[in-house]
Amino acid sequence: MIVIPAPVPVRDPFPLAVKYHHVEVAIHDSIAKTSIDQEFFNPSGARLEGMYIFPLPKGAVIRNFTMEIDGKMIDAELLDAAKARGIYEDIVRRMRDPALLEYLGNGAFKVRIFPIEPRSTKRVKLTYSEVLASDAGVYRYTYPLNTEKFSSAPLDDVSIRVAIDSEHGLKTIFCPTHDVEIRRKGARSAVVGFESKHTKPDTDFTLYYSADEKGVGLSLLCHRVPGENGYFLLSVTPAYESSRKVQPKDITFVLDVSGSMAGEKLAQARRALRFCLANLNREDRFEVIRFSTEAEALFGHLEDADEEHVRRAREFVDGLRAIGGTNAEEALTLAMKVNREESSRAAVVIFITDGKPTVGETDENRLVQRVVEANRIHLRVFTFGVGDDLNTHFLDKLTEATRAARTYVSEKEDLEVPVSSFFEKIKAPVLVDPQLEFGTGLRITQTYPKDLPDLFKGSQVTVLGRYSGSGDSITLTGSVDGKRVRIPYAASFAAREDGNELIAPLWAAQRIGYLLDEIRLHGQERELIEEVTELARRFGIVTPYTSYLIMEDERANVRRQDQTFVAAPQAAASLRGEYDAMNAAAGASSVQASKEVAAMKSAQNLAQANQGRTRVESANAQQSRNIQGRAIYQVGNNWIDSKVQAMKQQNVRRIQFASADWFDLLHKEPQAAQFLALGKNIRFALNATDVVEVYE
Repeated sequence: MIVIPAPVPVRDPFPLAVKYHHVEVAIHDSIAKTSIDQEFFNPSGARLEGMYIFPLPKGAVIRNFTMEIDGKMIDAELLDAAKARGIYEDIVRRMRDPALLEYLGNGAFKVRIFPIEPRSTKRVKLTYSEVLASDAGVYRYTYPLNTEKFSSAPLDDVSIRVAIDSEHGLKTIFCPTHDVEIRRKGARSAVVGFESKHTKPDTDFTLYYSADEKGVGLSLLCHRVPGENGYFLLSVTPAYESSRKVQPKDITFVLDVSGSMAGEKLAQARRALRFCLANLNREDRFEVIRFSTEAEALFGHLEDADEEHVRRAREFVDGLRAIGGTNAEEALTLAMKVNREESSRAAVVIFITDGKPTVGETDENRLVQRVVEANRIHLRVFTFGVGDDLNTHFLDKLTEATRAARTYVSEKEDLEVPVSSFFEKIKAPVLVDPQLEFGTGLRITQTYPKDLPDLFKGSQVTVLGRYSGSGDSITLTGSVDGKRVRIPYAASFAAREDGNELIAPLWAAQRIGYLLDEIRLHGQERELIEEVTELARRFGIVTPYTSYLIMEDERANVRRQDQTFVAAPQAAASLRGEYDAMNAAAGASSVQASKEVAAMKSAQNLAQANQGRTRVESANAQQSRNIQGRAIYQVGNNWIDSKVQAMKQQNVRRIQFASADWFDLLHKEPQAAQFLALGKNIRFALNATDVVEVYE
């Protein structure tokens, strides 16, 4: 950021806009080199003098750095945490802006920049290196992207590219803060990318990765505060070039060729199936079933994926024509009949459809029940729905009952992309029917996903859950070549762990997604609604559906002193409409709700956790932040800690902003800095009984 010291011809200490912010990171084992390229714009008519400040990530050990401004090398001052704290506090005192308090405890680079000409740009390039600390083999890299909240306008372009290279094999790669793309380059390297346009970032970028040479790696992160059960995130990752033999699989393709699939939808489905057929392993077995008014299987049983059978399947797919009704019952029960033999192989059904059942059994509950009864070997049915004319309740219940997943695409999207992408992920099974066993003395509850998927080469299974007690061992079991194997790991569940606070809201998002699916598909039980409301309020999970429930809860409790959600009348009507549509069985809104709830159930980062957030905040002009694992809401000019509402005993201490008592609190309670950085009017819980109320 560039700070303009007072007195200046502009009121805002941060008057400059950041045009772009590009970050390139190269990590080799535990050494990270970060290169930054920023361009600032002075929109004012005044020539300015500024101070460029870059807050160093906590724990960073700088080996070397270079700084270039407008093509010239500049001598910058490297400040330790104590000196940086003095600068941050001095800016707060002089400019009465508490935002920089968030970086107390961090070191910093500081350099004078002059002149910053009116209506002109200033480019800054910076490179620094650091040694990343390891926690039980898991490394954490953090980049302070949140500084861009000091830009006077949204950024045109933000990008972060992280190249990771590990001599000991690369396993888990996990970003809880941003929706990133992860591309593995082999057993020891990967590239992680994030990009956003016309945005104003408000969250630092955090990336975890682990390195080891085991065939299947396991990484554990915990978060636990005193007096509560802990939260954990567990990642299971097979080696990219695993020594474990790739297991053969059984796969059945079931394709809807009813009249509504005519045209581009069927053409896309053909291309997707051709891709899948071309990528079958020689040891696999497969079947293709087409259905409209009736269902027809190509072979009548699973056949080996040899050259002759794959050729016949391609001809069958090329000859498909769209006509008739939609007999999902006959198609799915035929798929179960084809797979009637018990097998130790990974076995899945890929079910592609664009409509509602119109022939045979059409009642969604009876239809799902018939499929379940026919599914004697517990096949997983992965559903791909096309368009808006879908019975999402049927398809969602089908995937729920078979422990699978659903994917929906609009008619304008290319069906070939998600189908081929999914098939690529399941191409090479490594471990079938995996299960986790935890050490004695440890109680594990509310884990998501509830049933672990089979483990495939190049994939990663992430489990979120709660724990109590303590333990130091985990055992992964699964089937390889029909034999059960056991893989033990040493993993410590901490009695207290203040870090990794983002695990809690990610767990809450998956729990809420599971509960919303229960409400959508099986009815509105009061206990479920109350739990969704409590979790959404506590962890700041902002969706149209959770926001509606919070709004209704606060209407029912009109005496609540600290309202966390205030909706304008038109926004309230919109939220009610979206919540009602979530419970509808079919239609565009039903498809959207199903997609968003499914994304929450597998949320791996904050963006995925808060589905539809922009629709809520644009309607209500309301914001929320997640600090130390809990939600803080903005109501008018005030910020309110969600934890305060749940406190039965409150010792309230009122402190005026920027007073001697305010700075005294900052020095005595450093953990309060993150809350104080939000603004001049805030109420937050300092501990289990003490509440601080800051007023201007």
